[in-house]
Amino acid sequence: MADKVLIYSRFPKAMMARFAERFELLDTAGKPAQEVFSSGALGGIRALLTAGGTPLGAGAMDLFPKLGAIVCYGTGYDGIDLKAAAARNIAVGHSPGANAASVADIAMTLMLAATRRILVADQYVRSGDWAASKPSPMMRPQAGLPSRRVGVYGMGEIGRKIAARCAAFESEVGYFSRTRHDVPYQYFSSLEALADWCSVLMIAVRAGVETHHVVNADILERLGEDGYIVNIARGSVIDEKALVAALTDKTIAGAGLDVYAKEPHAPDALTALPNLVLAPHIGGHTLESHIAMQDCVLANLTAFFAGQRLPYAVKTA
Repeated sequence: MADKVLIYSRFPKAMMARFAERFELLDTAGKPAQEVFSSGALGGIRALLTAGGTPLGAGAMDLFPKLGAIVCYGTGYDGIDLKAAAARNIAVGHSPGANAASVADIAMTLMLAATRRILVADQYVRSGDWAASKPSPMMRPQAGLPSRRVGVYGMGEIGRKIAARCAAFESEVGYFSRTRHDVPYQYFSSLEALADWCSVLMIAVRAGVETHHVVNADILERLGEDGYIVNIARGSVIDEKALVAALTDKTIAGAGLDVYAKEPHAPDALTALPNLVLAPHIGGHTLESHIAMQDCVLANLTAFFAGQRLPYAVKTA
């Protein structure tokens, strides 16, 4: 009999196909587990699969008295109460670095689209304004990447790949992270110092209590009127209200976002702004990334049911 795995978050069925070949899946379809399955069924659950950003606290864990493993699909695990899991001897796994290249690519895409105003240019052509030689203040020349200083906040797998891509575009690259790394980029001792220096701030830091709204009105003001911000990490890192205000009053020039405070809802105040490029959290949404993330999930689940340590366990400081 196949081992049972509870699917705690909502996932497309196609993404679960490989897991269904190895395990018996109990799919909640994103609904509260106790509303979909009986307490008896939940009582036997030993492992569950979740999206890292889905809230999973002590109360939810207690629904599964035999739970021994929480496996996150993707690199993030900010929704998991790690202290509660540790107190219950529940191992937590994820897919570190599996989607790093894909997320770095979308960061570059958003930066180029925002700084070169691709969406504005697209509309300029479609509207006929270009053919009519109609002047547009939004189409005035912008600085290219060789003229820009790009600051990377967070120098993990994704941050390193973003930095390497920016360097290949001939940009000057600097970074700030909790620790200094052996990388060929200028290190700054604080986020404030990095924001003062750069004209594009790339957010690639892991979400958590210490990074909640760390990009606030002060940081945005430090970027200046020619500055841009790109967020491919988590929406919680940026104070969204402060960002709306900064974009509205031209405190900064523009932004590119793949993540939001409350997904899948991007607030109307953001979607109405012309100096902003939006994507629906597709950073890791490539075929290669999904295969790599699924490989990590399979390895974690297989090891757990074999009584072994998770090969991709979350590492806490």
